[in-house]
Amino acid sequence: MAQTIRRGGKGVRRAAATRTTQAKVAKAKATTGTALDRALGALPVSETRLHQIFLAMILGSAVVLAWMVASFAGVPAMASAQLALFARDAGFEVRRVEVRGVKRMNELKVYEKALGERERAMPQVDVAALRAELLQLSWVEDARVSRQLPDTLVIDIVERRPRAVLKKPGRYVLIDASGHELEPVSPDRAKGMLTLNGPGAGKQIGQLDRLLEAAPALKPQVREAEWIGNRRWNLTFKTGQVLALPQGGEASASALVSFAKLDGVNRLLGGQVAYFDMRANDRIYLRVPGRAVEAAKSAAAAKTAAAKEQ
Repeated sequence: MAQTIRRGGKGVRRAAATRTTQAKVAKAKATTGTALDRALGALPVSETRLHQIFLAMILGSAVVLAWMVASFAGVPAMASAQLALFARDAGFEVRRVEVRGVKRMNELKVYEKALGERERAMPQVDVAALRAELLQLSWVEDARVSRQLPDTLVIDIVERRPRAVLKKPGRYVLIDASGHELEPVSPDRAKGMLTLNGPGAGKQIGQLDRLLEAAPALKPQVREAEWIGNRRWNLTFKTGQVLALPQGGEASASALVSFAKLDGVNRLLGGQVAYFDMRANDRIYLRVPGRAVEAAKSAAAAKTAAAKEQ
């Protein structure tokens, strides 16, 4: 029986080479897939989150491209509106507001400022204007507003720190180290805090802090500071005793240091003296409660005895 030989068929060597090539390709695919899987697994985000990030990048690029095309066409307002519409349709709108850094102030006041941005397209959020509004809040020293795509507005707050209580007619006001008024407080809440009083005392708190730093041992003992005549301080200690200081930064600091040394040696605080007057450069005047009455009685008794002798 005759055999038919087909021309052009693969030879043994060619078939073997083809099989070898196919095996190498399969091995390379398997190796590449395994390495890619390992790389994705090593990332600190899930595969779903990666897909969302890639989608956000693609959509963001498309939005930028659309805005550029519209801008080149000479219609920036239309470009902005189209950009906002495109972004909202893609899910880029404010749905959540996250506030950070709030510890003492009322957090609701921050949310009230950000409430107007809810359901607004991300490109339409004026972060600079919102930051300016937040800086108007009495407790806010600084603020940062940022967009966290696709739908979150993040607000970082730097709060002012309360330093003392300013005593005003009929009320107490909490102030920071610069004298900035934070909020009214009740007398109960003011207890235990340094209290300032006197016209213009709040603006002098920086000077007072520098004065008290001259005598660190006395600083925690000061309960109240009164700004007298817009020129000098009277300090009231927790013992209820009062120290009158001279005017002038150097003179008052020097007097306070001298008083601290005297107290260290003679234990003035907690003693019978109610008032210490150090306004004179070379001496200290002491006032003891009832001492004047006793002196008057002694003088009267001496005068009576002298009259009897006559």
